[in-house]
Amino acid sequence: MSHKRIPKRKAAIAAGGVVALGAAAVLLPHANASQDGAAGDAAPRTFKAKDASDLASRLAGSLGDAFAGSYYDAAGQRLVVNVVNGDDGIAARAEKAGASVRRVANSTAALQSAARTLKAKATIPGTSWAVDPRTDKVVVTADRTVTGAEWDRLRSTVQGLGTGMATLKKSAGAFRTFAAGGDAIFAQAQGGTVRCSLGFNVTASDGSPAFLTAGHCGVAAERWADAQNGQPVATVDQATFPGNDFSLVKYDDPGTEAPSTVDVGNGQTVRIDRAAEATVGETVFRMGSTTGLHDGTVTGLDATVNFQSETDPNGVDTVTGLIQTDVCAEPGDSGGSLFTQDGGAVGLTSGGSGDCTQGGETFFQPVTAALQATGATLGTGDGSGAGGAADGTGNQGNGQQGTGGQGSGDQAGDDPSGAGPAAVTGGDGSGAADAPGAAGTPGAAGDAQAGDGHGHGRGRSH
Repeated sequence: MSHKRIPKRKAAIAAGGVVALGAAAVLLPHANASQDGAAGDAAPRTFKAKDASDLASRLAGSLGDAFAGSYYDAAGQRLVVNVVNGDDGIAARAEKAGASVRRVANSTAALQSAARTLKAKATIPGTSWAVDPRTDKVVVTADRTVTGAEWDRLRSTVQGLGTGMATLKKSAGAFRTFAAGGDAIFAQAQGGTVRCSLGFNVTASDGSPAFLTAGHCGVAAERWADAQNGQPVATVDQATFPGNDFSLVKYDDPGTEAPSTVDVGNGQTVRIDRAAEATVGETVFRMGSTTGLHDGTVTGLDATVNFQSETDPNGVDTVTGLIQTDVCAEPGDSGGSLFTQDGGAVGLTSGGSGDCTQGGETFFQPVTAALQATGATLGTGDGSGAGGAADGTGNQGNGQQGTGGQGSGDQAGDDPSGAGPAAVTGGDGSGAADAPGAAGTPGAAGDAQAGDGHGHGRGRSH
């Protein structure tokens, strides 16, 4: 987050930074996609995660009621599309498009009906549910606070849906929103200092610089600072929680430079150039002010979470339409950025259970929904040029002088077994190629806008 206008200076980054992030990507969990029940002998195509997401969106719109969800098989780089039994023609169309077809029993409408039943009969604090296209079921989770009569009610409701429609599991932690006192972006509320994380810098509909963060952060306090006990530098313009979980916060100084980047630590940034829809099975990265950079997999979409109300001891704060992942998070990470390897903004950290020692599950507000509701847009200038792209094997690329004057390092490859976030950039014009390739040819150095590293997500010049 910026203190007024950020002075121009050269950013610096170690060329080995991309390699270090690449190691994280190699260790990412992969979806164990099943090819059982394929509709024919057509060989499915391989896709990068972004291309698979785009194809999934197109098929969801064209296959009609026969479409029953999809997921990305990261190990095989294939898009698996669920098709309701009996629709041979629809299955053939999906295969022709390059997807791997899997026949399932439950339609999207049936799964959505099951979710409505859960909402009507089992909206209990400490519960969540989401459709898992890999099992073609609604997965219901109860945290450790759901006991006694509430557990019995939840279990009875799930059993009433049938074993082929829903499953029930227990979480060792407790669902909570991840706001806390500490550092990053701060506000003074009735209960004391609140800490959250900045998600993504954006441009508001009126052209002013702003950022997105969690709705429960914006509801808790109106004025936000970038240092504990510091003077506020941004004011909440819109905040929605519960129901959804996003806030649009405008910088008080209209001259604030708010580049569309995420600070991933150690002087490294990732350029964010678009909003991206999540796909079950794809690899995602989360940055938070408490726990830093972590990675994992999208496990469910359109998730519903019932948080214990922080204002009503007997109430529940229900948030719907969330992205469910196995990425960890902790208090203070609320509002933080969820993004893809190639610089797509996916989500804002909402809440979940567990921690980054033993693991857990975390839910995210989709960025696409937040942008649509607020009228904000991604993609502000960051003062850095685009580096030459290195391929997935780590071949050399050449840095180029950007319009802001700075040559950035090479991008990482798109191969999910190769490197971490692709758009990690340097500030001195020196390139960095994917491991195990050599560094790219230095680009032309120049002045770049660089932030002070405060804030979450941590948008580079926020």
